[in-house]
Amino acid sequence: MTTTSARTTRWPGFALLCAAQLMVLLDTTIVNIALPPAQHDLGLSDADRHWIVTAYMLAFGALLLPAGRISDAIGRRRALLIGVLGFGLASAAGGAALNGGMLIGARAAQGVFAALLAPTAMALLTALFTDPAERGRALGRFSAVVGAGGAAGLLAGGLLTAALDWRWCLYVNVPIAALTAVLTPVLLPETPRHPLRLDLPSTLLGSTGAAALVFATTGRPLWLIPAVLLLGAFALRQVRTGNPLLPPRLLTRRRLGALAAVATTMAAMFGTMLVLTYQLQEVFGFDPLRTGLAILPGTAATMLIASQVSGRLMARLSPRLLIVPGMVLTAGGLALLTQLTPDSTYLGGVLPAQLVFGVGTGLVMSPSISAALTGAEPRETGLVSALISTAQQLGGSIGIAVLNGVAAGGATLAAQVHGHTVAAAVAAGLMLAGALLSGLLLGR
Repeated sequence: MTTTSARTTRWPGFALLCAAQLMVLLDTTIVNIALPPAQHDLGLSDADRHWIVTAYMLAFGALLLPAGRISDAIGRRRALLIGVLGFGLASAAGGAALNGGMLIGARAAQGVFAALLAPTAMALLTALFTDPAERGRALGRFSAVVGAGGAAGLLAGGLLTAALDWRWCLYVNVPIAALTAVLTPVLLPETPRHPLRLDLPSTLLGSTGAAALVFATTGRPLWLIPAVLLLGAFALRQVRTGNPLLPPRLLTRRRLGALAAVATTMAAMFGTMLVLTYQLQEVFGFDPLRTGLAILPGTAATMLIASQVSGRLMARLSPRLLIVPGMVLTAGGLALLTQLTPDSTYLGGVLPAQLVFGVGTGLVMSPSISAALTGAEPRETGLVSALISTAQQLGGSIGIAVLNGVAAGGATLAAQVHGHTVAAAVAAGLMLAGALLSGLLLGR
């Protein structure tokens, strides 16, 4: 691709990358609303239905780091094409599933290709935009897509399940994947390839450790023990081997601060979204479609601030001056949710908290991603992008597990609301702790 053609196609190429990223993020939540009818149609037991969600999360979270290495090695445009085509085929197989085993297998396959697709899209974005100011705007808009993904999944799941059938929550990916595959060679540049040297022990330890950690977040805390042991062995291997999967030099203080901000914010965002879903449906009596619409204002605030404010300010301010205030503001929005009572209304109780929360998260994500990517060598951009995707995935999974556990168990309306307010308080405390940690690590 020539310089002139690259200049004329970078924003259409950016839109294509956003579509690919949104497809991955949608599938984190879009199936949640479709779970009851899918379970009924396929005869899944209550004990097994969680695998429809867990299979996707396990494969996605476990394979991100090796997938980032593979993306750097085979060329990122090729990696994106493989990821998109594989994701589309797995989605079609899931939509056509004849039994629970087929659907769970298809969801696992989706996770495998999502692990290749997500970091590749982020790495290609840095290849498209080399000017710092323009890259800042692009990252702001890309972060808006990341912030919108979870809520968009809930809304799309409600719409498709109500209007068509739960299978369309999977089929909807097929035309998006097909269009992305056709346009990828036209709009996106190929990147240089680098030798693939995967250390097998590092890959096995890292993948199984990440899988155990994700599995622990699905309500199985005993899996934390093997997760800690495996990830500890992985960290030791990275220090001692000459060919680490994750070179320790990449874990700079600044990058760790950015990753901590990403993980903490995604934990609060996805966990709070789940709690809000319960509040809106069980307390306010909203149906799934109205619930998705009710969550949109907060998502819109995140998108607006990320794309129009933080993306522009990144060229003038240090990341810490955006990230830390954004996290504190997010905690303020969560604190408003702790004031909910059984008599609270959507307009008076939930909406103001959503807007404050949305503005805060909009300030955090763009500079966090930018700070994590800054300083990465071109041959390692895919790996660093995989680190960011790992922080997003694990943060969201842990947030859902922890806040759902705190909020669950109320037998009466008052007890349910109390559980939701306690979960909001925990999320606010998490954001404040994350703000302190990120501020110290990011430095001046």
